[in-house]
Amino acid sequence: MNVMNVQRPEGTKVTKAMIFAAGMGTRLKPFTDHHPKALAMVNGKTLLQRNIEYLAGYGITNIIVNAHHFAEQISDFITHNRFPGLRVSLSYEKTQPLETGGGLKFASWFFEDEREPFIVMNADILTNLNIHNIVTDHYRNQPLVTIAVTDRKSSRSFLFNDQNILTGWRNNNTGEEKIARTDEKIQIPASFSGLHVIEPGMLQLMEQRGKFSIIDTYLQLAKSYRIMGYWHNDDTVIDVGKPESIAEAEKFFV
Repeated sequence: MNVMNVQRPEGTKVTKAMIFAAGMGTRLKPFTDHHPKALAMVNGKTLLQRNIEYLAGYGITNIIVNAHHFAEQISDFITHNRFPGLRVSLSYEKTQPLETGGGLKFASWFFEDEREPFIVMNADILTNLNIHNIVTDHYRNQPLVTIAVTDRKSSRSFLFNDQNILTGWRNNNTGEEKIARTDEKIQIPASFSGLHVIEPGMLQLMEQRGKFSIIDTYLQLAKSYRIMGYWHNDDTVIDVGKPESIAEAEKFFV
């Protein structure tokens, strides 16, 4: 099955994106005892507003946000905040949060008939990564997925070979590894930046159902398809998952 759109005119733009905002945000307690983590404030703006505006700044015009934990607050935010030139939709995971893979699968209707790749990002990540650059890299290499990564320290790492092709995953705290390409001797660790460029054809290849991580999907598909890393070590990436990280984010995002 051909799931790739490899013949694209130069200058093609990505116009659709998904923001993952359904998680329970346990690391951000006590704020998340009463609110979704996506509505945590950094210098007077919610994480969700910042990331919607960030995507819009690169020509994204159609965004879907998934929600579960205090979903009504996410819905109210979308309803009462107008973003000129943007259409922002909600994917409500009513029964349970479906994690990243399940959340994307549940919202796959949003990308029906889409011919161009789309952006997916975490609501609790703030970055100044130039989306035009990662999209250009994606067009040039034509993988199934391009994952934004850096060499910063983290508890978990993607593993790549010397051609930036995904080969596995490692838990740096426990030493657990999941290797997708067992024939690869080179395993270069990289920390995920919470942003992906995904070919719409990948949605057809997701065999899992219900609640599952997109990392497991990538490791399964990496055995047969090229999933590549895009390194952007000179950019700022802040995981706003803990109360102290909000203060750190406020130093960089005004």
